[in-house]
Amino acid sequence: MHGEGFFFQAFVYLAAAVISVPVAKRLGLGSVLGYLIAGFLIGPFGLGLIGEEGQDVMHFAEFGVVMMLFLIGLELQPSLLWRLRGPILGMGGLQVGVTTAVLACLGMALGLPFRTSLAAGMILSLSSTAIVLQTLSEKGLMRTDAGQSSFSVLLFQDIAVIPMLALMPLLAVHAPGAVHGAHEGSGWVNSLPAWGQALVVAAVIAAIIVSGLFLVRPFFRTVARTGLRELFTAAALLLVIGIALLMSFVGLSPALGTFLAGVVLANSEYRHELEGDIGPFKGLLLGLFFIAVGSSVDFNLISSDPVTVGMLVAGLIAVKMVILLVLGRMFKMGVDQNILFAFSLAQGGEFAFVLFSFAVRSRVMDKGLADPLIAAVVLSMALTPLIMLVNEKGIQPRFGTKERETGDADSIDEENPVLIAGFGNFGSIVGRLLRANGVGITVLELDSDKVELLRKLGLKVFYGDASRHDLLHSAGADRAKVLILSLSDMEKAREVVHMVKKHFPHLSIFSRAAGRTEAYELLDAGVHHVFRESLDTALRTGFDVLRFLGFRSYQAIRAMRTFRHHDEESVSALRHLRHDRTEYISNARQRIADLEELLLSELREAGEHPDAGWDTTSMIEEFGAKKKENP
Repeated sequence: MHGEGFFFQAFVYLAAAVISVPVAKRLGLGSVLGYLIAGFLIGPFGLGLIGEEGQDVMHFAEFGVVMMLFLIGLELQPSLLWRLRGPILGMGGLQVGVTTAVLACLGMALGLPFRTSLAAGMILSLSSTAIVLQTLSEKGLMRTDAGQSSFSVLLFQDIAVIPMLALMPLLAVHAPGAVHGAHEGSGWVNSLPAWGQALVVAAVIAAIIVSGLFLVRPFFRTVARTGLRELFTAAALLLVIGIALLMSFVGLSPALGTFLAGVVLANSEYRHELEGDIGPFKGLLLGLFFIAVGSSVDFNLISSDPVTVGMLVAGLIAVKMVILLVLGRMFKMGVDQNILFAFSLAQGGEFAFVLFSFAVRSRVMDKGLADPLIAAVVLSMALTPLIMLVNEKGIQPRFGTKERETGDADSIDEENPVLIAGFGNFGSIVGRLLRANGVGITVLELDSDKVELLRKLGLKVFYGDASRHDLLHSAGADRAKVLILSLSDMEKAREVVHMVKKHFPHLSIFSRAAGRTEAYELLDAGVHHVFRESLDTALRTGFDVLRFLGFRSYQAIRAMRTFRHHDEESVSALRHLRHDRTEYISNARQRIADLEELLLSELREAGEHPDAGWDTTSMIEEFGAKKKENP
């Protein structure tokens, strides 16, 4: 039975994931290996619950990789690239270059043509971004030296896919023509000569970059003005799918296009909102991708020539591991970190499926060579969690995996100690004061028009809904210290408070309130630092009026401070009585009378002191007047 409908297939995939992944996690194997095992079990060579339709699912599941590369692109801010320029260009460039050269030489030694060997070497030099980042994140190793180095190398590999795709048609050993394959592009592109195909690749990449810089932001700004979250999610998916279709139309990798779009939007004010909207789809589709990879392993090919496939897998892992160990040594990594670094990146990558297909269509290599290489890549990916487990259980205990020094900078520069939700009159003043004193802030604002205006004023503000857990997480709430809540929508403010208390309890919340009613609600929600925005302005006004009427500065200041202290005590005491109207009014009237009597008594006491005329402000004004008279 291979499934009579969509619902059966959905049930099979979801059941396989729900059963296999928890078991794999329980055994310490990680979620990635759990998904791959699920694919093995339900595939045509396991229980046979899915058959040829599994290939169709693979094409759909590759969209998870497309979304993952889009989100990775969103992290590639210029400041991050500049800070990691050494590891990215040095370690990443050497890894791709040396691995390509070594594998190309091995291919030629085995009798393959130079161009075919070069193409295979380039493709096999790449590692699996999805598996490596997922595995390191699950094991809490991203903050280690090896984790940061692996991330840098993977960034370079993702960027290197661009010139690889552009170079592939130039390596064609036959006259270019249409070759049917899994990722076939449009006929008119395939009919072009090699230089024409390369030109089309460059033109499409340039079009994506230009559109991202000048068209996408106004588009999202218009969508954001509707205030409909689901419409923004639809717009984000439309962007990703549209670029994927464009790239497929010209025969290129959809993941490449969305990766470029993410890079272009890395400094956009909509970055965090895009991450939050696409993140859940990415996670689900990546799981489906790993299941599809497991189910697509051609065990007939493997069983027909297990020695050849086994040697390819062992050779690929061994060659890459040796090169990575040498590179880690060159960059002075510790022994434990060097081993983890080598074990993490020794597999093939998901881009190999696209690149091998593109190489076959471009006639750089034939299908008979590409199929066993693809099988070797799939098996190397499937073995990665097991290899990491061997390293974790058998090798690392002898060395210990050390965390990176706590003083090192975060890999994402938007992780600041202070988050500000809402950047209106209140939030902008607090934010500018903090920034002027060297305190880093990350600002989230839901009003797209306000975001546009503030960015024109030179203030870095992101569009996003701060009540969303995924959005705050992507903005660095895990490592922030303070959340300043400056939202005018009280219902939204309460949502943020409840979410933060649940998911980020370490954050200290400082919140504005329009008046006593909002202050009561925020205090009930668990906020301990509430500031009524009208209180300070009113007290400042009262101070100036008292000075205008002839009161001494020290008298006006003392009255202002006494009033503030008494009023804040009243808010704390009366909030528990506000639902009993009679009791509340009675206590409020008594407190008002007590405050008036206290201020009047202080005023009478001040008039009795012989030094009551002492007034710092008056002395300064008198000194200034005398200085003008006698310059």
